[in-house]
Amino acid sequence: MSSSDIFIGETIGTALLILLGGGVCAAVTLKFSKARNAGWLAITFGWGFAVLTAVYTSAPLSGAHLNPAVTLALAIKTGDWSNLPIYWAGQLLGAMIGATLVWVAYAGQFQAHLTDKEIVGGPGAQATTAKAVEAQEKGAGPVLGIFSTGPEIRHTVQNLATEIIGTIVLVLAVLTQGLNDKGNGLGTLGALITSLVVVSIGLSLGGPTGYAINPARDLGPRIVHALLPLPNKGGSDWRYAWIPVVGPLVGAAIAAGIYNVAFA
Repeated sequence: MSSSDIFIGETIGTALLILLGGGVCAAVTLKFSKARNAGWLAITFGWGFAVLTAVYTSAPLSGAHLNPAVTLALAIKTGDWSNLPIYWAGQLLGAMIGATLVWVAYAGQFQAHLTDKEIVGGPGAQATTAKAVEAQEKGAGPVLGIFSTGPEIRHTVQNLATEIIGTIVLVLAVLTQGLNDKGNGLGTLGALITSLVVVSIGLSLGGPTGYAINPARDLGPRIVHALLPLPNKGGSDWRYAWIPVVGPLVGAAIAAGIYNVAFA
């Protein structure tokens, strides 16, 4: 794979991943969306299918890492670090493009949601709407969850541990079952395996933090949230932002170490 193939493949694949994954979060969250309040099952399966679509699309070009944690684990596994910066650059750019496209697709719903007094509070807001609870989360605006993850209970050690554990599960599944014959990315069957693993992680481990398990998936859209001209959007919760970046990278390194000791 050439450097240009890797960069283009990761950019396209990660953009699709975030477009469809962030899209299901928008569909479930935003007022005047037909899928409003569809629930956690819709989100977990939406993200799983997003992984499946993104991997099948980008695998011929880049091997479909789509996740800096997966790229790090493969570098540790193989000892080849030469393409890691290219993968990471494509993944971050793709995540930002995907998040921007979510905003474009749901522009009217974002506008309506963020000017609704039940959501953002203000004069005339109903006290019975949990005091506009979506806007009350410290540091996080009412639509940040469409773009990035956040904890239900803020506890740094637990939040970090949750992201590490979830990423260990993901990366071990990729390294033991999901790689293509060359071992440098996801194969056809690996795409299906990985998408189902992502659904499983979401159902079983996603409750505490929203299961980022992918630094680019969280950081890229968080940057877009900070830049978008959304009314009453609130903060981007930068004080939490390091956890869904560091946690998955630590989890990937641990998983790669386990693989090299137990399976290699």
